Amino acid sequence: MPNKILVTYTSKYGSTRKYAEWIALALNSDLLDAQTIEPKALSQYDVVIYGGGLYAGGIAGVKLVTQNPCKNLIVFTVGLADPNATDYSKIINKNFSPELHAKTKFFHLRGGIDYKKLGPVHKVMMSMMKGMIQRKPESEREAVDIEFLNTYNSKVNFEDKGTIDSIIAYVKGL
Repeated sequence: MPNKILVTYTSKYGSTRKYAEWIALALNSDLLDAQTIEPKALSQYDVVIYGGGLYAGGIAGVKLVTQNPCKNLIVFTVGLADPNATDYSKIINKNFSPELHAKTKFFHLRGGIDYKKLGPVHKVMMSMMKGMIQRKPESEREAVDIEFLNTYNSKVNFEDKGTIDSIIAYVKGL
Protein backbone atom coordinates (compact mmCIF):
# COMPACT_ATOMS: atom_id res chain seq x y z
CA MET A 1 0.00 0.00 0.00
CA PRO A 2 1.28 3.50 -0.81
CA ASN A 3 2.75 5.54 2.04
CA LYS A 4 1.14 8.93 1.64
CA ILE A 5 -2.51 9.10 0.59
CA LEU A 6 -4.81 12.10 0.28
CA VAL A 7 -8.57 11.89 0.01
CA THR A 8 -10.03 15.16 -1.18
CA TYR A 9 -13.48 16.08 -2.36
CA THR A 10 -15.96 18.71 -3.45
CA SER A 11 -19.37 18.18 -1.90
CA LYS A 12 -22.39 20.41 -2.30
CA TYR A 13 -25.01 18.44 -0.38
CA GLY A 14 -22.98 16.01 1.74
CA SER A 15 -22.92 12.58 0.08
CA THR A 16 -19.49 13.01 -1.50
CA ARG A 17 -18.06 14.28 1.78
CA LYS A 18 -19.48 11.26 3.60
CA TYR A 19 -17.88 8.84 1.13
CA ALA A 20 -14.57 10.73 1.35
CA GLU A 21 -14.65 10.47 5.15
CA TRP A 22 -15.33 6.72 4.99
CA ILE A 23 -12.50 6.18 2.48
CA ALA A 24 -10.00 8.29 4.45
CA LEU A 25 -10.83 6.44 7.66
CA ALA A 26 -10.48 3.02 5.99
CA LEU A 27 -7.10 3.98 4.50
CA ASN A 28 -5.86 6.03 7.47
CA SER A 29 -5.15 8.85 5.02
CA ASP A 30 -5.24 12.62 5.03
CA LEU A 31 -8.68 14.11 4.32
CA LEU A 32 -9.13 17.63 2.97
CA ASP A 33 -11.96 19.57 1.41
CA ALA A 34 -10.71 20.49 -2.09
CA GLN A 35 -11.37 24.18 -1.42
CA THR A 36 -8.72 24.17 1.30
CA ILE A 37 -5.89 22.61 -0.73
CA GLU A 38 -2.96 24.44 -2.22
CA PRO A 39 -2.80 22.69 -5.64
CA LYS A 40 0.98 22.23 -5.54
CA ALA A 41 0.52 20.12 -2.36
CA LEU A 42 -0.99 17.30 -4.46
CA SER A 43 2.49 16.33 -5.67
CA GLN A 44 3.50 15.47 -2.09
CA TYR A 45 1.21 12.42 -2.10
CA ASP A 46 1.80 8.94 -3.54
CA VAL A 47 -1.94 8.63 -4.21
CA VAL A 48 -4.64 11.28 -4.55
CA ILE A 49 -8.24 10.11 -4.32
CA TYR A 50 -10.62 12.81 -5.55
CA GLY A 51 -14.40 12.71 -5.09
CA GLY A 52 -16.89 14.96 -6.81
CA GLY A 53 -20.63 15.05 -7.33
CA LEU A 54 -22.08 14.76 -10.82
CA TYR A 55 -23.90 17.83 -12.10
CA ALA A 56 -25.07 18.31 -15.70
CA GLY A 57 -22.31 16.23 -17.24
CA GLY A 58 -19.59 17.63 -15.02
CA ILE A 59 -17.73 16.46 -11.94
CA ALA A 60 -17.77 19.15 -9.25
CA GLY A 61 -14.36 20.67 -8.62
CA VAL A 62 -12.47 18.15 -10.75
CA LYS A 63 -10.20 20.81 -12.25
CA LEU A 64 -8.13 20.57 -9.07
CA VAL A 65 -6.83 17.17 -10.21
CA THR A 66 -7.09 17.60 -13.99
CA GLN A 67 -4.96 20.75 -13.97
CA ASN A 68 -2.43 19.73 -11.31
CA PRO A 69 -0.26 16.63 -11.62
CA CYS A 70 -0.74 13.69 -9.25
CA LYS A 71 1.48 10.59 -9.06
CA ASN A 72 -1.46 8.16 -8.86
CA LEU A 73 -4.95 9.55 -9.34
CA ILE A 74 -8.17 7.83 -8.36
CA VAL A 75 -11.48 9.60 -8.95
CA PHE A 76 -14.84 8.68 -7.51
CA THR A 77 -18.03 10.32 -8.67
CA VAL A 78 -21.25 10.51 -6.72
CA GLY A 79 -24.63 10.76 -8.41
CA LEU A 80 -28.19 9.51 -8.25
CA ALA A 81 -28.04 7.00 -11.09
CA ASP A 82 -27.29 3.33 -10.49
CA PRO A 83 -23.61 2.86 -11.45
CA ASN A 84 -24.34 -0.69 -12.61
CA ALA A 85 -26.78 0.62 -15.21
CA THR A 86 -25.09 3.89 -16.21
CA ASP A 87 -22.54 4.70 -18.90
CA TYR A 88 -20.19 7.36 -17.56
CA SER A 89 -17.94 7.53 -20.63
CA LYS A 90 -19.31 10.89 -21.89
CA ILE A 91 -18.80 12.50 -18.48
CA ILE A 92 -15.27 11.09 -18.13
CA ASN A 93 -14.31 12.06 -21.68
CA LYS A 94 -15.70 15.58 -21.20
CA ASN A 95 -13.71 16.12 -17.99
CA PHE A 96 -10.44 14.25 -18.67
CA SER A 97 -7.95 14.44 -21.52
CA PRO A 98 -7.29 11.05 -23.16
CA GLU A 99 -3.82 10.99 -21.58
CA LEU A 100 -5.07 11.67 -18.05
CA HIS A 101 -8.01 9.32 -18.54
CA ALA A 102 -5.61 6.48 -19.33
CA LYS A 103 -3.66 7.10 -16.10
CA THR A 104 -6.68 7.51 -13.80
CA LYS A 105 -8.78 4.86 -12.06
CA PHE A 106 -12.49 5.71 -11.80
CA PHE A 107 -15.20 4.55 -9.42
CA HIS A 108 -18.87 5.59 -9.41
CA LEU A 109 -21.02 5.71 -6.27
CA ARG A 110 -24.61 6.61 -5.51
CA GLY A 111 -25.54 9.56 -3.34
CA GLY A 112 -28.80 11.04 -2.27
CA ILE A 113 -30.95 14.07 -2.81
CA ASP A 114 -33.30 16.18 -0.75
CA TYR A 115 -35.16 18.47 -3.13
CA LYS A 116 -35.97 20.86 -0.28
CA LYS A 117 -32.25 21.55 0.18
CA LEU A 118 -31.41 22.14 -3.48
CA GLY A 119 -30.20 25.54 -4.53
CA PRO A 120 -32.20 27.44 -7.18
CA VAL A 121 -29.93 26.43 -10.09
CA HIS A 122 -30.09 22.74 -9.20
CA LYS A 123 -33.88 22.94 -8.74
CA VAL A 124 -34.20 24.34 -12.27
CA MET A 125 -31.87 21.65 -13.65
CA MET A 126 -33.88 18.88 -12.01
CA SER A 127 -37.13 20.39 -13.26
CA MET A 128 -35.72 20.50 -16.80
CA MET A 129 -34.64 16.87 -16.49
CA LYS A 130 -38.13 15.91 -15.35
CA GLY A 131 -39.63 17.68 -18.36
CA MET A 132 -37.28 15.91 -20.78
CA ILE A 133 -38.16 12.52 -19.34
CA GLN A 134 -41.89 13.24 -19.34
CA ARG A 135 -41.72 14.15 -23.04
CA LYS A 136 -40.31 10.73 -23.87
CA PRO A 137 -42.89 8.16 -24.88
CA GLU A 138 -43.43 5.77 -21.96
CA SER A 139 -42.19 2.88 -24.09
CA GLU A 140 -38.81 4.62 -24.50
CA ARG A 141 -38.26 5.44 -20.83
CA GLU A 142 -35.42 3.54 -19.24
CA ALA A 143 -35.40 2.22 -15.66
CA VAL A 144 -33.35 5.23 -14.53
CA ASP A 145 -35.98 7.58 -16.04
CA ILE A 146 -38.79 5.83 -14.20
CA GLU A 147 -36.85 5.89 -10.94
CA PHE A 148 -36.17 9.61 -11.40
CA LEU A 149 -39.86 10.38 -11.93
CA ASN A 150 -40.89 8.20 -8.97
CA THR A 151 -38.51 9.97 -6.59
CA TYR A 152 -38.80 13.49 -8.02
CA ASN A 153 -39.38 16.21 -5.42
CA SER A 154 -38.75 13.88 -2.50
CA LYS A 155 -35.82 12.85 -0.34
CA VAL A 156 -33.89 9.72 -1.30
CA ASN A 157 -30.63 8.28 -0.06
CA PHE A 158 -28.66 5.60 -1.88
CA GLU A 159 -25.42 6.05 0.09
CA ASP A 160 -23.83 2.68 0.83
CA LYS A 161 -20.60 2.38 2.82
CA GLY A 162 -20.00 -1.07 1.34
CA THR A 163 -19.50 0.42 -2.13
CA ILE A 164 -16.16 1.91 -1.08
CA ASP A 165 -14.71 -1.60 -0.67
CA SER A 166 -13.56 -1.71 -4.30
CA ILE A 167 -11.73 1.61 -3.87
CA ILE A 168 -10.04 0.42 -0.68
CA ALA A 169 -8.98 -2.87 -2.31
CA TYR A 170 -7.62 -1.04 -5.35
CA VAL A 171 -5.51 1.34 -3.22
CA LYS A 172 -4.21 -1.50 -1.05
CA GLY A 173 -3.18 -3.31 -4.22
CA LEU A 174 -1.02 -0.45 -5.48
